[in-house]
Amino acid sequence: MTDLYDLPLAESAAFRKACGGNTHPDGESCATLAKIGPDAWALGDGKRPGAEPLRFTTAELRAAGIDPARFGLSA
Repeated sequence: MTDLYDLPLAESAAFRKACGGNTHPDGESCATLAKIGPDAWALGDGKRPGAEPLRFTTAELRAAGIDPARFGLSA
């Protein structure tokens, strides 16, 4: 199995944003998600856009209750 962190995270990765509806004084909490391979995803923090996104398989996203459809993406 390929290490997800060995997959390149291209500048052109199509990150989509979904927000949770909870607001804070510094803005709403949002996450970003991009498909980076056939069974590979990169999940970022909307409040920390410069931070390295975490990487997950589709099964791991589902286990965490994260649905790519919420971001306008299909698995």
